[in-house]
Amino acid sequence: MTVPVPPTPAPVSRPGAVYFVGRVVLRPLFWLMYRPRIVGRGNVPEHGPVLLASNHLAALDTVIIPTSASRPVQFLIKASYFTRAGMVGRFMRWFFTSIGGVPVHRATGRDARAALDAGSSILRAGSVFAVFPEGTRSRDGKLHAGHGGAAWMARDTGATIVPVGLIGTGTTKPLSHLLPGKPRLEVRFGEPLDLSDLDGVPDGKARREITERIMAAIAQLSGQERSGSVNATSRD
Repeated sequence: MTVPVPPTPAPVSRPGAVYFVGRVVLRPLFWLMYRPRIVGRGNVPEHGPVLLASNHLAALDTVIIPTSASRPVQFLIKASYFTRAGMVGRFMRWFFTSIGGVPVHRATGRDARAALDAGSSILRAGSVFAVFPEGTRSRDGKLHAGHGGAAWMARDTGATIVPVGLIGTGTTKPLSHLLPGKPRLEVRFGEPLDLSDLDGVPDGKARREITERIMAAIAQLSGQERSGSVNATSRD
């Protein structure tokens, strides 16, 4: 009798040389362009799996978080960037793979679960993974209700959750910090969430509570008004 061999799991995506070279270049460049004020960088544990959960105001967010964090950070990236045809498509696929990007489909069901599994695999490897619990960027500046994916991954892997509050990424212009009275862009890393009291709590109830704690912590860091509803104002 032949015993079926379980499928080999897909290799965990990790940042390559492009990521580290990019960080070396972008950190001083972003300092010149935005002079971001970074608060609480030491709240990100130096070792072990960490899930960064942030508000989302602009495309800039996916660059400003990795250049501000003390450790390499990986993100979910739209799957369409990995599937375009031609030379441009091949370059984009190579680039986003090199920076450790994880493709995600704008869908529910099997595709959404695949994205969560990919994020969990990165966390189980002891890396840092960042998510936007709102699902998409906020067009009205309010903090919208969080989806349960971040809570699911944290519950699944035991990763430490560090909330992140971004301020000004949707409105601050390059070099505006040189003008008197103009606010600076801010990246605020909060203290890791203590979830020890949820040990033994049923998964569904625990995930809802974790999601609420994440969004409450982000609101405190970012100073945003909470809308109380799911974000339906943006498609990206």
